[in-house]
Amino acid sequence: MDTKLKDLIEEKRSVILERWFDAIVETYPLDTTGFFKKQKDRFANPVGHAIVQGTEGILEVLISGKELNEDLPFLNDFIKVRAVQDFTPAKAMDFIFLLKKVVREVLEKEIRQNQIYDALLSFESKIDDLALFAFDIYVKCREQIYELKTDELKRMTYTLLKKANLMYEIPAEEFEVNDQKCNT
Repeated sequence: MDTKLKDLIEEKRSVILERWFDAIVETYPLDTTGFFKKQKDRFANPVGHAIVQGTEGILEVLISGKELNEDLPFLNDFIKVRAVQDFTPAKAMDFIFLLKKVVREVLEKEIRQNQIYDALLSFESKIDDLALFAFDIYVKCREQIYELKTDELKRMTYTLLKKANLMYEIPAEEFEVNDQKCNT
């Protein structure tokens, strides 16, 4: 990463994180945004905590030049939160792209003064790569949710059929005898 851009982001880190947090919170219904901003306790506000931890961790990975891999718990936690909420996939992932907008707004003057457009494009490209990586995590989470829902539906159906006496279980011995008759 370009050192000028990195230094500028480090210098304005708290402003960038605060504005990014606000932009993410605005993607939620209006009645919850105030709660996310005011409630700082991680147990009373686990979503807000996941947003704060996720944004801080993501920004650190992007400016440090670390590789994107499965060992990013803050990203996994943040994506899991978004995956279980009532968002479309595009809305669930848009929080990553909001960082581009925030960085451009916060550093607009400095980017123009220092003529670091190429560095900004490179940084934004890393954000795009992160979005693709995060989308893979999101899809895995959604698959797991659908598997859990399917398993629960199967269990409920089995239980209802059994209670209604519409389910007949074949004893193992009888099943083996019938199976042998089919093979001869």
